[in-house]
Amino acid sequence: MQAAKQKKKPSSFTLRDLREGDRADIKAIRGEGAFKRRLLEMGFMPGTTVLIKKYAPLRDPIELVIKGYHVSLRRKEAQQVLVRRASIQTPDNETDKKH
Repeated sequence: MQAAKQKKKPSSFTLRDLREGDRADIKAIRGEGAFKRRLLEMGFMPGTTVLIKKYAPLRDPIELVIKGYHVSLRRKEAQQVLVRRASIQTPDNETDKKH
């Protein structure tokens, strides 16, 4: 019974849970105030696809590509962004295009 529970994938991920090259669609941003407003202003809107471009050598910060822009977030900040795996995996150059 426990083995079945371990194989079950969690329904909610955060940006921090993803690996380099993964794409995900933003579901929601936890938190409030200036932090949440700053992320929304940078384009972290629900439904937007984000690419995990690379991690720094000590895995902090994380470089992301969102709406064609490269953005770095600390792991603590990335943990506040809830995502789901992107349903369609686009080539690298697709996520880099500005809309």
